[in-house]
Amino acid sequence: MSEDKAAPALIDEKIAALGGWRGDMLATMRGLIHEAEPEVTETVKWRKPSNPHGVPVWEHGGILCTGETYKDKVKLTFARGAALDDPKRLFNASLDGGTRRAIDLFEGDRVDAAAFKALVREAVVANAAKAGRK
Repeated sequence: MSEDKAAPALIDEKIAALGGWRGDMLATMRGLIHEAEPEVTETVKWRKPSNPHGVPVWEHGGILCTGETYKDKVKLTFARGAALDDPKRLFNASLDGGTRRAIDLFEGDRVDAAAFKALVREAVVANAAKAGRK
């Protein structure tokens, strides 16, 4: 089985292994990504012995965002976040970088689902625009 075909199962396993609020948050954000872009592809990158499930990555014409988990947060990093309009100010991390932007979610945080889905859709457009320039 290829890495891409195994990715959804690996992400399912990661969510189950996390459990608790981090697993719930990652599952919620995954669902919102799929609602925003039904043709999104799930991949898993950066697998290593200390992180056997790797990092979930959602792609459409390139990386849209990654879903990293830490002890105190779930971090969604948008590969082209600096180029995206964020009127609801969801981005709250990696704000000084020239390319990426991230959303750090902590226990008890609530996400503006409509604003998040708008960011995902905008990331799809940004990837398509970059592909069109090549």
